[in-house]
Amino acid sequence: MSRNIRTRTPRPTTLRSTARRSLTLRRAALGVLGGAALALAVPTMAGAHVGVSPDEIAAGDHGVLTFSFSHGCENSPTTALRITMPEGLASVSPTMDSDWDIQVERGDDGLVSAVTYTAVTPVPTDLRGAVSMGVGLDETTPDTLAFPVVQQCVEGSTEWTQIAEDGQDPHSLDAPAPVVSVTAAAADGHGEHTESDTAAASTAPTTVADPLGVALGAGGLLAGFAALVVAILAYRRRA
Repeated sequence: MSRNIRTRTPRPTTLRSTARRSLTLRRAALGVLGGAALALAVPTMAGAHVGVSPDEIAAGDHGVLTFSFSHGCENSPTTALRITMPEGLASVSPTMDSDWDIQVERGDDGLVSAVTYTAVTPVPTDLRGAVSMGVGLDETTPDTLAFPVVQQCVEGSTEWTQIAEDGQDPHSLDAPAPVVSVTAAAADGHGEHTESDTAAASTAPTTVADPLGVALGAGGLLAGFAALVVAILAYRRRA
């Protein structure tokens, strides 16, 4: 005796509902991934610059300035840094370094006008590179010293030469030049920074997270998380 076995065919409404829930979950997952990527990428882009440490020196003092970077030009390894000297420096002495070839340019007055550091081996974008020089200030040095830098890479270059106008936020610049503030000289005529303080500052990390970049990254992550929550609630209502 044979039996007729019926196969239940899912109703079109059920199939459409399942497909919609699946699509919603996929979109939510993409939102979370996108937010996480933005949270990681924005602070990195905002921190891509050539920095200087220390960023303050007392008038009439001597110190060691360290120029550092952690990114190349559009992810291309860095091959050289050309640093232009501002007016107001009494002396400039580039630091010898086996990782860099150094070329010094002088003006008609005999003072150093620019220094080019060429990497013996190109610096990858995921490594921090740094060069340094000793500088001397006198009592006539201006309150601010800007050091325009041209970063040469295997492919392309970046000119870190923008200088903020009075009242302008330096963080709003796309490619700001490293800037050193000159503070008042101490009563004894010497700067407040000792040689040991300068050496310690020159080895300290110089990458500072941009508050705007951190805020945007956090916002992207929160947006992705919110999308996931909405998707889960929608799924439960339809289940």
